[in-house]
Amino acid sequence: MQEVKGAEIRWRQRFGRAACVWALIGSMAVIAVAHAQGPGASASRDVSGFWALTTLTPMLRPAEFVDKPFFSEDEAREWLANELNNRKNSQAPEVRISPESTDTWYEFGALLPNRRTSLVVDPANGRIPRARPTTPVANSFDDPESRPLSERCLVWGGGPPMVPDGIFGHHQIVQTPDFVVIVNEMIHDARIVPLDGRPHLPGQLRQWSGDSRGRWDGDTLVVETTNFRPENRFAGVQQGAMTVVERFRRIDADRLFYSFTVTEAEAFSAPWTAEMEMTRMTAPIYEYACHENNYSLTNVLRGARTQEQSGTR
Repeated sequence: MQEVKGAEIRWRQRFGRAACVWALIGSMAVIAVAHAQGPGASASRDVSGFWALTTLTPMLRPAEFVDKPFFSEDEAREWLANELNNRKNSQAPEVRISPESTDTWYEFGALLPNRRTSLVVDPANGRIPRARPTTPVANSFDDPESRPLSERCLVWGGGPPMVPDGIFGHHQIVQTPDFVVIVNEMIHDARIVPLDGRPHLPGQLRQWSGDSRGRWDGDTLVVETTNFRPENRFAGVQQGAMTVVERFRRIDADRLFYSFTVTEAEAFSAPWTAEMEMTRMTAPIYEYACHENNYSLTNVLRGARTQEQSGTR
C-alpha cells in the first residue's frame, strides 16, 4: 500500500513540475509575441507563414493597353486564356518531359484581383523608365564562372526584389522580435533581415542577395536592400548600384501585400514601383537541391567541348 502511495506522490510531483514548465513556456511565448509586435502594434504586423507569389498579370503594361490601367472583365478573361495558352506551348514538344510537364512544373496563377494591366504602378504608364537601353549579357561556355548565376545555382528569382516567374514561386517568412527571415524555395536562399536599426554594411562588402535592413512603418514591414554584387542583374541592369525597397503588409488571413521600389540613377530616369499580392499556402516549401558544383554544369561545358570538336559550334 505504501509503495502505491509513494508512486502516486512521485507522479504528482513530476506532473506539478511539468505543469509549471509548460506554464512558463506559454507565458514566454505570449511575451515574445507582444515584444515582436511592439508597443501599440496590431496583430496585422505578423507577416510570417508560407506564401505563394504567382500571377499572370504582366510586369509591364502591354502596348495594346497603353491607356488602360485596368482590364475589363472581358479583356481579363481573354488575356488570361491567351497567356495560359502561350506559356503552356512555349516549349518545343521534343524538349518536354511529358505532355503534362508544363502543368506539372509550372504554376502560373491568375490575374490580380484588381485586374491591373501591369504590376508596375509607378510610373502611371506601367512601364520601366529606362535612362538607357539594356545590353544583353554574353554568357560563354569557356569556364563555369562565365555561365549565368542561375545555372550555377547561386541566385535565381529569390530577389530582392521577388518577382513571379511561374516556377517555384514559394516563400516562407519567419519573424522574431529582432529579425525577419525570408526563405525562397528557388535555390533555397534565406535572406536574414535585422530589425534593430543597425546600419548597412560598408560599401565594399557585397553579397549575392544584397544587404537588407528592415523596420516597421505602422503595420507595414519595410525592407531596404543595398550592396548587391555587380554580377547580379535585375530588369536587364546590373545591381551593383541598385537600391531596392520592399513593403510587406497583411491584407487578411490569406493575402499579403507586396511591393518593391527600384532606384538606380544611371539605368533608370526615376525610381519605379511594382505591386502584387502573395497568397497563403497550406503546405510547406520543399528543398530545392541545387548547388554550385552540380553535375549539370559539368555536362553543359562538356557538351560545348564536344560541339567544338565536331565543328558544330
